[in-house]
Amino acid sequence: MHHLVTGGAGFVGSHLTDALIARGDTVTVLDDLSTGRLVNLDQHKSSLSLTFVEGSILDVPLVNSLVAKVDHVFHLAAAVGVFNIVQNPLKSLSTNIRGSENVLEACAKNKTPVLVTSTSEIYGKNTSDALGEEDDRILGSPLKVRWSYSEAKAIEEVLAYSYWHSEGLPARIVRLFNTVGPRQVGFYGMVVPRFVEAALKNEPITVYGDGTQTRCFAHVSDVIDALLKVAGTDKTIGTVVNIGNNFEISILDLAKKIIEITESKSEITFVDYADAYEAGFEDMQRRVPSTQRLVSLTGWKVTKSLEEIIRDVAADLAK
Repeated sequence: MHHLVTGGAGFVGSHLTDALIARGDTVTVLDDLSTGRLVNLDQHKSSLSLTFVEGSILDVPLVNSLVAKVDHVFHLAAAVGVFNIVQNPLKSLSTNIRGSENVLEACAKNKTPVLVTSTSEIYGKNTSDALGEEDDRILGSPLKVRWSYSEAKAIEEVLAYSYWHSEGLPARIVRLFNTVGPRQVGFYGMVVPRFVEAALKNEPITVYGDGTQTRCFAHVSDVIDALLKVAGTDKTIGTVVNIGNNFEISILDLAKKIIEITESKSEITFVDYADAYEAGFEDMQRRVPSTQRLVSLTGWKVTKSLEEIIRDVAADLAK
């Protein structure tokens, strides 16, 4: 099978490309390298199974031509990272809304099945025990740039669902919770590589707020397994599925665990959100997924612990 992976030079996209090629499929990667890195695909330099195209999902003729040549699309390309979104809101909105519409329209024209990656940011400030796919979105003011990513990805989901409902496009939607592993960088605000990098250098680990906010972290290998399982069954067409681990940990305890595992001499410092981002910045206090739908539809299960995740990230960053 021939797949188009938009954003395939990125963190998750490159691991997905690895898995598809490993099982014998052919992959075309479309990436503008704004956040993706060619080095993530170096292992396939001499492979006939990979074609890399440097370009944007905003380029309609390019997107149309690539979609017309493949059997399936994994749409991962997006402006990501809180720092990136806050600093470049207009560019981020354009990429995440117009770009996604271009991909979905091309898929609809060609009747090409597509899996769209959305985000746990969809749920906003909802702090339910385990966030289910039908749970309400609770967001702050639309004038707070911080929520623009959630809004853009919600529109993307609605577009994908509408193309399925109105035109019969085989579309699947997944909401990724915090995904972590080798190749992820902390530059755009990703917390685990940022903490681990500081720990390896024995530098202060900066925690935003008081550190009581909680998150769940899934190893990228488990997430890729889930993506392949969701894409591989007709039972997931026309629906949305959470992907993530449900082991919950506070950001402060995460920092302490990383210091322990890496045997670091780092100290923990606290910085107000307003100093790191902007006045009035809002964060989610709690973000825990329900993966009941994913498990029931695909049989997926978590295989990697948080300790393994931290060790894998540390080994990768220490290279």
